[in-house]
Amino acid sequence: ERNRVCPVELANSLDNKVRRWIQNPQKILAPYLKEGMTALDIGCGPGFFSIELAKLVGEAGKVIAADLQQGMLQKLQDKIKGSTLEGRIKLVKCEKDTINVSEAVDFILTFYMVHEVPDKNIFFKQLYGVLKDQGQYLLVEPKRFHVPQKEFHSTVALAESNGLESFPG
Repeated sequence: ERNRVCPVELANSLDNKVRRWIQNPQKILAPYLKEGMTALDIGCGPGFFSIELAKLVGEAGKVIAADLQQGMLQKLQDKIKGSTLEGRIKLVKCEKDTINVSEAVDFILTFYMVHEVPDKNIFFKQLYGVLKDQGQYLLVEPKRFHVPQKEFHSTVALAESNGLESFPG
């Protein structure tokens, strides 16, 4: 099914050394973040990017890690429990039709998950609603067979029609 989310049972495949080498969170995220920012990681899974976001925003910053699946949030909670990052990462359970976030954020990350969203129009409206005026949104989707270029361009156009701006990258 097109909008099927990655099951919790495959969480380990989302957070491993090979992926960290191919998709280095520090390298991908550092250009967008500063100390003290509030970042939103939608579809955070087991926290592959959330943990790096928390390091980049520093002690004065905050990360909202949001996911549809309580099991993914639990995996992230288990990773950060007792660490200095625990106080910086707020876990939020999304619902099918709402991100359950109302706090204004400086940065939003949706990495390899927008293709799973059934109603992208509502989703982008919600993202736009929480993104601060000078905030940035990073949309990354898997290329080629999973999300064809034409579909990706349609997704970007829909995001733009809901107020989000795009920049070539």
